[in-house]
Amino acid sequence: MQHQSEGLGIPRFFMVLSSLTPLFIIWSMRGTKLISEWIFQTICIALIVIPNLYLIWRLSKSKEEGTYKKVVENAHDHREHLIVYLFAMLLPFYASNLDTLRELLSTCIALAFIIFLFLHLNLHYMNIFFALFGYQVYTVTPNESKNKITGTKPFVLITKRQNIKTNLTINVYRVSNSVYWEKNE
Repeated sequence: MQHQSEGLGIPRFFMVLSSLTPLFIIWSMRGTKLISEWIFQTICIALIVIPNLYLIWRLSKSKEEGTYKKVVENAHDHREHLIVYLFAMLLPFYASNLDTLRELLSTCIALAFIIFLFLHLNLHYMNIFFALFGYQVYTVTPNESKNKITGTKPFVLITKRQNIKTNLTINVYRVSNSVYWEKNE
């Protein structure tokens, strides 16, 4: 997706953290010898629960803010991004050992780089839960002549649709400046 100015930094940050939920579940199960189990479990549970609750809250808040009409020029499916996400991020972190201070710190720094990249490249929409609940993720180029009010920049659409046709008019909620959630009728 083309890089564009993105606001709503807190929702984006929590969307990235919620996308890391599978990693935090794995870390919680594996544990570490460096931190007491109770503290480590509490940290992992907080990293699972807080971002996901915030994401759910943000989705409900976006509904309160109202809908936007968007007219699609074309759409590109992002299933391959989910595969890249799984193999490029979760597998290396799964294999990491957290039992020495050096390994724990280097893993946390690598995780910080991943979070920065996801935010910088506007990949905050990558979330395995969307796939688990049957949602598809598309980059949509709006029809310039029919989107004068809502804009003509490409955006990410999270939807239950299996395909998106040209000139389709959709009602969406704004999750962030470049991510929209289709309103289910």
